[in-house]
Amino acid sequence: MEMILVIILTYLIYRLSKTAYGKWSFPLFHPLLLAPILLIFLIFMVDMSATQYMHNSKWLTNLLGPATVAFAVPIYKNLAIIKKYIGTIIVSITFGTLVAIFSTFGLSKLLHLKYDFLISILPRSITTPIAIEVSKEIGGLPTLTTVFVIITGVIGGIVGPTVIKSLAIKTPIAKGLALGMGAHGVGTNKAMEYGKQEATFSSLAMIFAALITLIWGAVIIPPLMNMNIHHIL
Repeated sequence: MEMILVIILTYLIYRLSKTAYGKWSFPLFHPLLLAPILLIFLIFMVDMSATQYMHNSKWLTNLLGPATVAFAVPIYKNLAIIKKYIGTIIVSITFGTLVAIFSTFGLSKLLHLKYDFLISILPRSITTPIAIEVSKEIGGLPTLTTVFVIITGVIGGIVGPTVIKSLAIKTPIAKGLALGMGAHGVGTNKAMEYGKQEATFSSLAMIFAALITLIWGAVIIPPLMNMNIHHIL
């Protein structure tokens, strides 16, 4: 019964947040920012632990996987144009994932973040289901990773359109790849406001970024973390 109530409340709070954002379009009312804040306040008021909430809402979390797979539909519909730009897409996203990892590592070192915190936020620039798996693979804390994936997505979704406008980015492929790489799911949602092609390339960027980061999780991140450990020792 508790699980059903938590799922219903989570859904209602999300819908409320989405309605508020649709009506006022204020950045702080973004559903992925406002809904978690309201949920934190709610579970605090009813004295429910974060672990309890995560357990009771696991069915919603499990839907992230199918939701990510569903992005394959617009990709399939635009296979011809994707094949035409496949080289550009792969090179762009590969460099994007490297920038995401090294910038996160560099900033974490600059701020003297602890090892557990650092390793948990390295996969922050990819979609949640894959970020959780990468976090587990490299020894991070999936819950912390999820929080920073959301923060990255929300900030990217808010800042992305401004960057695109200020840099006078015009082509659908550039807009889509930028939003998908910089803000994954939230960016893809934002890309849909531009058009179908932008949404397609954003979806593609999100998927490719996740797959490439899985590779970096085995190839690049372990040496980085070993270097970090040696520095601490």
